[in-house]
This record gives sequence, structure tokens and C-alpha cells, in this order.
Amino acid sequence: MEYVQERITTLHGVRDAAPEAPTDRTAVVVPMAGREYRTPAATGVFSTLERVSPARVVVALQADPERVADVRAWLDGFDLPVDLLWCDGPRLDALLADRGLAGETGKGRDVWLALGLASRHEFVVVHDADATSYSAADVPRLCAPLADGEFEFVKGYYARIERTQLFGRLFRLFYEPLVATLRERHTADVLDYLGAFRYALAGEVGLTGDLARRVRLSRGWGLEIDTLGSAFEQGGFERTAQVDLGIDVHDHRGISGGEGLAAMSRAVGRALLRIVEAHGVRPDYDALPSRYERTGARFVRQYAADARHNGLDYDPMAERDQVATYADAIVPPDADTRLPAWTDAPLDPDDVREVAAADLAATKD
Repeated sequence: MEYVQERITTLHGVRDAAPEAPTDRTAVVVPMAGREYRTPAATGVFSTLERVSPARVVVALQADPERVADVRAWLDGFDLPVDLLWCDGPRLDALLADRGLAGETGKGRDVWLALGLASRHEFVVVHDADATSYSAADVPRLCAPLADGEFEFVKGYYARIERTQLFGRLFRLFYEPLVATLRERHTADVLDYLGAFRYALAGEVGLTGDLARRVRLSRGWGLEIDTLGSAFEQGGFERTAQVDLGIDVHDHRGISGGEGLAAMSRAVGRALLRIVEAHGVRPDYDALPSRYERTGARFVRQYAADARHNGLDYDPMAERDQVATYADAIVPPDADTRLPAWTDAPLDPDDVREVAAADLAATKD
């Protein structure tokens, strides 16, 4: 176990215990797809949250209408104060369209909607519902550093090791070498910040209610990068910490297809490059993909050595193929379609709460 500090404050898990934490002042946001309810992972997450006793749990649900009532009944079986926010409801869609916020749906939009409701609490923790390794210590570890006012943003990190393999491929093989490649020719605080996180694509974060009202998020898979960009702009290194959450085990995606890692890499790449451009970095997009591939090859060699050292299975050729696939995602960012910060939004979270409740009630009919 090491305890080395880095450019941002790093809070290590040197003891297997949850710190004292203000969970009674914390809302937990859990984005969830309808297919996830009743799964062993989701059941374990919500059963564990019963022991954590947060002030509120806001479930941002993406589901077809015929499944909503079943999800609601399932959630009612847990001893938790749950707000179920059905993000696909027709009244909610109409409200957003009326306020000029119609557009692509996705996880980022769902989390943004939920943050509006959760941000009335002093602290907010966000995490997914698919981790079979979920621990009752996770929420306390994410919100404890916020309690004394020194930090306003906390990012979780963990080891992605399962079935004797290294996972976390999008972070290891795309994000990490892309940031390293940019730092070879550009000196900028934003690149130092983005490179300081041990697991920058982790969905587990803690933030103050005030920061939750000020973040801007993409509608889809770029939300983790957008959260980092907002945290950098609002508080920077001094107000940021990262915390050890141990080993993470959750669902894995394939490379291809509309929901695969290749599609995710395009969203992540656009979000990352939009952030660095906003802070004065001007990449050479003609040369960047090939330079990234060279850096990626170095990372593959390093991970191969680490895997051998620990007796893990590792396929360098498959990893290099992924790097080549991800290189196609390195293009100039397109138009900024992020949702506004709640402090600037043309609607109030109470408006969302009201129409979402009406949508939910209608599913009983």
C-alpha cells in the first residue's frame, strides 16, 4: 500500500474502514437503465445504500413506459427515501422542448436532470447501479472530504481487475495516452489537471450542492469529462481531491456497436478536446492521431509488463488494435451542445419535479 501524494490531493485507502461522513446531508444520484432493475448488482447497490442512510436517493431512470411501474414497485421495497425521476416521460420532454432544451437523450442528460433535484442538499454523490463490488464505504469516502469545506469536488478511483484481466480499457488505452500525447507539446494547467486523476473516467464522484448547480454536462457519454472541466474551472487543483475506492467490478462493453467503446471514445474525445481548446490548447489535428498511436503503443508495453508481473492475462495485439480503433475518434470537437448549469437554466428543478411526478403517476393508469 502506498501513500504518495500527487498534484491533486489523493486520499488513500490505507485502512479498510469508512470515514466519518455527512451522509445525512448527502443526496445520492443513481442513473439507471430499465434493464438494470432486479439485477444482482442493482439489488446489491440499493440494499447497501439502506445501511448508508443518505438524506435522499435520486434515481434517474431511462426506461420504456411499460417498465416504469415495475421499477417503481421494486424501488419501493427498499428502506430508502427514493425520488424516482423517469427521464423519458412525455411531460418532461415537452417541458424541456418548451424551454429550448430539447435534444439528444442519454446518460449525461439524465444525470443533469437528477443533479437539479439533488443539489438542494448540501452534498451530492453520483454513482452507477451496476457495480457488483459496491461497498457501504463508497458514499462516505466520496462525501467525507467535502464536509470541512476544503474540497468541493471528489473523484473516485479504483483498480479495474476482473477474471485475471485488466479492464478500464477506454481510460487506459484512449484517455490516458491522449492526454499524455497532448502534454508532450502543450503546457497548460488544464492538461496537468486532466492528467492528475488516477481514473478520470470513473462515474463515482462527490460534489457540493453548490458545484452541482454549476456544472455543465454533455447529454451523452462525455459527462465525466465535462464534470472534470467544470471542477477545474470552478475550483481547480486546490478544491479537488481523489479517493481510493478499492477494486471495481461492473458490466463491460464491447468495442463496436452503438453502445460500444468505439462510440464512447468519440464522445469522450470531443468533450476532452473541447475543454482543452477552451483553455488555449490548439492541437495539430492532422498529426495528433498518429502521435497518439505511438503513445498508446508505449502504454500497451507498460501494461503488458505490469500484467506479467502480476500473473494476469494480457493480449498486447488486441490492445494495440483498440488503440488503432480509438485513433479514429480524435477529431476536432463539434458544436458545444452541453446543457446549461442549473444556475443559468431557463427552468427550475421544481418544474422538473412537478412534471416528472405527473409522468410517473400516469404510468399507473
